[in-house]
Amino acid sequence: MPSRKAPTARQRRLGTELRKMREHAGLSLAQAAALLSTDRTAISNTESGRFGVSSDRVRTWAGHYECPDAAYIDALAGMAAERISGWWEDYRSDFSSGALDLAELEHHAVGIRSVQIMFMPGLLQNEDYARAVFGEVVPPPSPARQRRLLSHRLKRRDVLDREDPPACTFLIHEAALRMTYGGPNVARGQLTHLLKESDRDNITIRVIPFAAGGVPETGGSTQYVYGSVPQLDTVQMDTATGPAFLDAETRLVNYRAVLDRTEERSLDPESSRDFIRRIAQQV
Repeated sequence: MPSRKAPTARQRRLGTELRKMREHAGLSLAQAAALLSTDRTAISNTESGRFGVSSDRVRTWAGHYECPDAAYIDALAGMAAERISGWWEDYRSDFSSGALDLAELEHHAVGIRSVQIMFMPGLLQNEDYARAVFGEVVPPPSPARQRRLLSHRLKRRDVLDREDPPACTFLIHEAALRMTYGGPNVARGQLTHLLKESDRDNITIRVIPFAAGGVPETGGSTQYVYGSVPQLDTVQMDTATGPAFLDAETRLVNYRAVLDRTEERSLDPESSRDFIRRIAQQV
């Protein structure tokens, strides 16, 4: 099978899960190759995401590895069966792979929990606010580049409008609410947009007030993205070089604990709405 050109994070994740499945079965590459009547290089390339794999082959490998989790196998087979390119592929020539991987991750999310310290959540930014944020990028993007950035940012929001949108909980620090990107009018419009979005059945917004004191370190902006099965959950963090993705089991456990503790220190949804209204009146 020919190798892929730059596999996506989701394709690499499928390979990683197949490797984990093999290792949980206690099999080396050589042992697995003998069991599957193939060569170890082909298995290695598939596990790294360089080679694609069919859903039937995923099920065959899972059977030989004696994996007992039917839901997990179904989820991996579904990932292998994906052949349609998403909207984010239209941006491949303009954006880093991390930005595209983030859009793909959100597209397939069952649920999202996020902590935002200095910015509004990307999925909840309105056009004026997003434009103001991109206006602070150093070095400043050209007008054409800024339009592409804005287009990509707004397109990501479509995931909230699909028939089965992910259940989202956004934990937003008071600092982010009080930052006036674009000036008072833009900031007020963004806060009004937050209130409108909080009316959606699948969206919960909770404010972390300054009065809550310290909160666990999250790295700034962090999303915990729930997959179709728990093994496919992912933590996405914003870094200076773009989105970073974590999926090691220990990291997932720790970040769930971080989010739980942060949510405990947040205002309840109705109190959060009142808090946002007060800030909007003060801007």
